[in-house]
Amino acid sequence: MSDLQHDPAPGGASPAVRPRATEVEQHGIDTIPAEHRHSRPLDLFRIQFGGANTFATIILGTFPVLLGLSLWQAVAATVVGVVVGSLFLMPMGLFGPLTGTNNAVSSGAHFGVRGRVVGSFLSLLTAIAFYSISVWVSGDAVVGALVRLTGIGDSDLLRGVVYAVLGGIVIVVVVYGYAFMLLVNKVVVFGNTALILLGALAYTGQVDLGYDPGPQAYALGSFWPTFVLSALIVMGNPISFGAFLGDWSRYIPRRTSPGRLLGATFAAQLMTLVPFLFGVVTATLVAGDADYVVALINLSPAWYAALLIVVAFLGGLSTGITSLYGTGLDFSSVFPRLSRVQASLVIGALAFVFILVGRLAFDLIASVNAFIGAIVICTTPWMVIMTIGYVVRRGHYSETDLQVFNQGRLGGAYWFDAGVNWRGMAAWIPAAVLGLLFANYPPLIQGPFRDVAGGIDLSLVVAIGVAAVAYVVLLHVFPEPRYVFGPDGPRGVPSSDVPRPPVEDDHRASGHRADKRTTAVRS
Repeated sequence: MSDLQHDPAPGGASPAVRPRATEVEQHGIDTIPAEHRHSRPLDLFRIQFGGANTFATIILGTFPVLLGLSLWQAVAATVVGVVVGSLFLMPMGLFGPLTGTNNAVSSGAHFGVRGRVVGSFLSLLTAIAFYSISVWVSGDAVVGALVRLTGIGDSDLLRGVVYAVLGGIVIVVVVYGYAFMLLVNKVVVFGNTALILLGALAYTGQVDLGYDPGPQAYALGSFWPTFVLSALIVMGNPISFGAFLGDWSRYIPRRTSPGRLLGATFAAQLMTLVPFLFGVVTATLVAGDADYVVALINLSPAWYAALLIVVAFLGGLSTGITSLYGTGLDFSSVFPRLSRVQASLVIGALAFVFILVGRLAFDLIASVNAFIGAIVICTTPWMVIMTIGYVVRRGHYSETDLQVFNQGRLGGAYWFDAGVNWRGMAAWIPAAVLGLLFANYPPLIQGPFRDVAGGIDLSLVVAIGVAAVAYVVLLHVFPEPRYVFGPDGPRGVPSSDVPRPPVEDDHRASGHRADKRTTAVRS
């Protein structure tokens, strides 16, 4: 026990105990007890910035230039994408401390304890996308540097081996859990930032601040459609954290100031401009080359090519674990036969197969573009609904009622209609569908209405607008029960006086859910 760390708890309570990094995490999506909430907003900052301070983010930063923008146009699109995405993301860090569980389970308050599988689906989509991107690009960077420095021949076999090593290490860290993941991200925050900033020295004299390929280079034919698409791709990075922030903030004490949580998230996402702008600037150096990673390594001085191996390795590890951890955590509740560790292993194995097939059989850029588009369009309206729900509920949530379905029970505050709150579902489904119909993420996602604004992608505006308007209208037309709002009542919406469904055991529930029910009673 000598390695245990103690963080002061608010209000003079007993300090929370932080486990050693090498201890396998015992908690799943069950409510984290107050005495185990050992994290602070600073940890939320570190894990977000560390998870994005990577080659995966650098690759996303190259897209505005690859799509034909000038250097300063690309910088502007990147800043817009990061800031706008951060504003939508910020509230998603508020749920974990209040509910003691991850955001997918927390969403049961607004989608129903069964309807929260929407959040689980979004978590899976995001995890596969960013785990794959991190292993792809980090593995390619390691291979490129090895080829440059040692003269070894490039091959699919070599890439497969490097992918396997990176992917395997990620899975090992995820198995150990939150404390080990936090340690890795603390290292990446400082290490990769220093290494990326050294790029200013490595490429001195090579950067053309006036880089501009001209209007003929715009991927979508003109400036604004190309600029908007670039900003949306960048925006996908902060949005991708939406389903995962609760995975980490659930270890933060309940009474932590909301302002500190919001600030930690916004600051962390602003710091991602370091890898983003590295990608923007270096993309101008190798514009026209088919493989950005290989071209950049060949352009770099030997000393920096060697450092890029470290950047790629640490970055691949960090992004991979922050993506995979949350999905393994959540799917252990969707599929109760699996523990958190077992679910992480299953999802990790499936994602690794996807990496091999996707990298060797499909176009990387097109695949990344499509996944980012789907994440932005589907996740943003879900986040909007969650945020509106938080506001009208005044941040009131029942920890025990959120766990009803996970424990094989029926009823409770969030049972609604057989476990589904159709107010949230009826707002999210059309928002996501209509968003996809307006989307323009060529070549894989091109909705039939993509050209209604002269090629400018309206998918996000449509998805956000439909979700917000529909949800608010539904809350007024079909008021939620008074008991979901807590002692202070609703804010800005009506409520209905109906009896609260009693919580009772579901005798049809699987034995695995019943076991969790028994464990919860004992604790």
